[in-house]
Amino acid sequence: MIPEELLEHWEPVIGLEVHVQLATESKAFSPSAVKFGAPPNSLTDPVVLGMPGTLPAFNRRALELALRLGVATESKIRARARFARKHYFYPDQPKGYQISQYDEPLCEDGHLDLILAGEVRRVRLTRIHLEEDAGKNTHIGAFSHVDLNRAGVALVEVVSAPEMRSADEAAEFMRALHRLVRWLEISEADMEKGQLRCDANVSVRRRGEDRLGTRTELKNINSFRFVQNAIEHEIVRQVRLLDDGERIIQETRLWDSERGTSESMRSKETAEDYRYFPDPDLPPVVVDAVLMGGVLRSLPELPNQRFDRYLKLGLAADDARTLISERALAEYFDAAVKAHPGDQSGRMIANWLLTELLGALNADGKTIEETPMPAERLSEVLRLVEDGTISGKIGKEIFEESYRTGDAPSAIVERRGVQQISDEAALWEIVDQVVAANSRQAEAYASGKDGLFGFFVGQVMKATSGRANPVITSDLLHKRLGR
Repeated sequence: MIPEELLEHWEPVIGLEVHVQLATESKAFSPSAVKFGAPPNSLTDPVVLGMPGTLPAFNRRALELALRLGVATESKIRARARFARKHYFYPDQPKGYQISQYDEPLCEDGHLDLILAGEVRRVRLTRIHLEEDAGKNTHIGAFSHVDLNRAGVALVEVVSAPEMRSADEAAEFMRALHRLVRWLEISEADMEKGQLRCDANVSVRRRGEDRLGTRTELKNINSFRFVQNAIEHEIVRQVRLLDDGERIIQETRLWDSERGTSESMRSKETAEDYRYFPDPDLPPVVVDAVLMGGVLRSLPELPNQRFDRYLKLGLAADDARTLISERALAEYFDAAVKAHPGDQSGRMIANWLLTELLGALNADGKTIEETPMPAERLSEVLRLVEDGTISGKIGKEIFEESYRTGDAPSAIVERRGVQQISDEAALWEIVDQVVAANSRQAEAYASGKDGLFGFFVGQVMKATSGRANPVITSDLLHKRLGR
């Protein structure tokens, strides 16, 4: 957390550049397979290694996946996009350049909607462009190892406008993008595998100013928590330097998550440093009506569209946000709602899904895709509670047994004989017996000790093994006790 007094006179400005590995079976411009965990340097080929006489051939699947993200973010899609060579010399890029896009990116001027404090916050996207990944350098003591398995893997880079104002907002941007690309099946976005990595551009300026301050770039951050921690640290570092009369140097910095500090890596390059020019070996990427039609038909209902729909069902914003965190979870919820129609069923289903079912799955180390409890069977439990056949307490027991055994809830209820007692005559007899057996407590309640009412409810429940209808029981007790 940043102390509030530190930002009394300063305003942070944050922009993110997020690299998303696309879910393709082969690399962006060569036939080598994409497989995490393969032996080092086993997934290379002459194109990746930049051997003389080789020519790249673009992976059409990468284009289709990138277009899905462009459409989902309401970006402007360029009909003819061009690849460029981005030159830099580093061991993880044996060609001496990276194939990327420069002045003719595939997508521009989109937006990503975040959900902060139950409200939607829109962040503009400058561009989404295609490129290939570099290899991976591992530094061990005085030695460095290069693994080129990742070199050439297809990426999109999502570049936000510099308009986020807090580390919280930046971390939520990452979560929203992570959710969206997984939802669209564009990427697995496993941050531990480097499939979603973030560069954060951070600057501060005097409050009320329009001009941006000098920015620094925090490189290759691969977790939501690290994004937040790194940006907060950088904001504090810059403000303290400026308060001390020093100036900010435009540079690239590395975040050390273990020490919680950053250190200078190199001076920040500009576009001129990379000597961009159109790649002469690759023709323009053409997006025609047939291709766009296929992309549009493949798009599911988007997370924020479901969020709005869930709010209209009466769900709390936090519950709706949790449900859209995974597409499979949202689809399970929708299936349960479909099997259990009713004006108030959405809130009830969400409550049972997020507490009982997810609790059981977490205890078993399972995901919603692995649930042994189909949505229709969860709906059946809720119907038995809703129509008064069983109480809510018994309903949880029936849920647990059905989850464990796979038996139908109605069959379990019948076998255990736990149907709720709702017959007023039968319950009146039990209430009368309970009050007669506890005359001293009845007198105390009559004299004003209202807390004893719960005691009588508990005694009736005990006498009926929890099967008494609680609403009818309360009504009858009020009549029997006289108040």
